[in-house]
Formats: sequence, structure tokens, C-alpha cells
Amino acid sequence: MFAVLKTGGKQYKVASGDVLRVEKLAADAGEKVQFNEILMVGATVGAPLVEGAAVQAEVIDQIKGEKTIHFVKRRRKHSSKRTKGHRQQLTLVRITDILEKGADKSGVKAAVGAGSVAGVAVAAAAPKKAAPAKKAEAAAAAGADDLKQLSGVGPALEKKLHAAGVTSFAQIAAWTEADIAEFDEKLSFKGRIEREGWVDQAKELAK
Repeated sequence: MFAVLKTGGKQYKVASGDVLRVEKLAADAGEKVQFNEILMVGATVGAPLVEGAAVQAEVIDQIKGEKTIHFVKRRRKHSSKRTKGHRQQLTLVRITDILEKGADKSGVKAAVGAGSVAGVAVAAAAPKKAAPAKKAEAAAAAGADDLKQLSGVGPALEKKLHAAGVTSFAQIAAWTEADIAEFDEKLSFKGRIEREGWVDQAKELAK
């Protein structure tokens, strides 16, 4: 039997015994995890997901993908062109079981993305129609920093960051190149993070 699962924004066709490289999961080597976003199991096609189905896997190791090169250019500035290398954080897993039903009673830990991915996933799971005022109140209650102190960040961008789980300068100061690339893509910042120097500014503001 085979299944089609979704994780990290990608789809994978799997069968028992297959070994996959997926976007980094919040799990240690040897742990068992369960993918609950199943698009298809055997001849059953989901709408969009197959209710009660899951794919269970054992985490083999946390690894890095092959190195990719990208260029960073800044307009209207001299000597600012530079080349950067990036290696994607990945998790190596072995598929152990494919469940057609009863996934909610299996007791196996759900496969959740690590780091910034988890923050975006949590935000996506929150009610989508929550009023902006309530979001701001929730962020303030959690002791959020005033992210509008960052260059180029206004109320609209601050709301985007809050929705993605980013509420403090310390979080931004700790961003890696992989985090920056991911937020650029998911929140359509189009290079704004590096162009405006948010990480350096956040390090100063977090002191």
C-alpha cells in the first residue's frame, strides 16, 4: 500500500520501508512521528485530506542538504554584492506504517516542523478571521517588543510578523540564513530583511 503525504509544503508518495528527506522536524533520532496530512491512501483520495489516515515514521537523523549558492545585491549601494551559501536543514525518516483510519487514537507524536516553520504552522492553525485588534492585544499580553522600531516595519508588517509567531527582537536577532530565506518566501518580504538589516538592528534593540 502507498500513501501521499504533505509536509513542509511538499508532497511525497511513500510506502512502508521508504526513506525520505523532509524539511526539518522537531524530533530527535530514534523518535517515532506521525504525519497527519494525508492526501491519498491506496485508492482513497482525500477532499483534500483523508480523514483518520496517517503515515508513521522513525526519525533516523537530522541532516543538511546539498549546498546551494545565491547572490545578494542591494540597489544604489556600492560594493554590496556578495555570494552566500546555504544548506537546508533536513530530517531523514524511515516510513514504518501507513494507517487508513484510527490515526487520532494512535498516540504517536505528530510530525511538526522545527524552528521558524513551527511558528508559521501554529499561526496557520489559529482562527483565520480573528480581528487585528485582538491579535495586537494577544501579542502585547505576551510581552511582545515594538517591532515597528525596525527600519521599514510599519503596523502592517508588524501584524504579519506577529501572525508568523515573531514577537520579539531576540527572535529576529537569532535568525539564521535559512530562517531569513524562509520568511522572505513565506511572507513575501522580497529581500527586505537583509536590505533593511533587521537582524543587526534587532541585536542592538534586544540588548
